[in-house]
Amino acid sequence: MVRKVVAVAIVAATLMVSACNTVAGAGKDVSSAGDAVTNAAK
Repeated sequence: MVRKVVAVAIVAATLMVSACNTVAGAGKDVSSAGDAVTNAAK
């Protein structure tokens, strides 16, 4: 029982870390696009 809980916790932590990296990457992409639009407008 304890092994199952530990295994589920490890899988959940791995998914959370990968999701954070994905969201951070998407935020950087959106920021870069916004910078490009701003520079084009100038």
